Amino acid sequence: MTSTPGPAPVHFKIVIDALDPHAQADFWAGTLHYEVEDNSELIGKLLGFGAVPADLTVESHGRLAWRDLIAVRHPDDPYQEESGTGLGRRLLFQRVPEAKAGKNRLHLDLHPGEGRREEEVARLEGLGASVLRRVKELGGEWVLMADPEGNEFCVH
Repeated sequence: MTSTPGPAPVHFKIVIDALDPHAQADFWAGTLHYEVEDNSELIGKLLGFGAVPADLTVESHGRLAWRDLIAVRHPDDPYQEESGTGLGRRLLFQRVPEAKAGKNRLHLDLHPGEGRREEEVARLEGLGASVLRRVKELGGEWVLMADPEGNEFCVH
């Protein structure tokens, strides 16, 4: 008996609006121990062909980057060498003109490991996060925090 394969899993990334995508990428790369993607080879080729104008780029970490987009990826996941684009767990930060307003409709829960919550909260404060409140409920405890642009996340 042969089975018909089902559809392939859907590949996705989480996209986060940001006033300063590069600062947000640096914060979240540090928070998650991810790597900021290096798209400089692709950007250099596109600039060389005249396919994109130079004003769409900036220098970040000593290399060319897109001005309005930057992603971070898990260091163990595959990526396209020619573009630097991750093929696994990624967060993409895109520039928007307006600041965050209102409560997030989606947030990340971070789980640093048993007994490491307070140490992790202190580390994240050092990266620029702020504690919004400490929550103790019958279902558990966590710390509600905000990244440098005010996006909420929880540390369990």
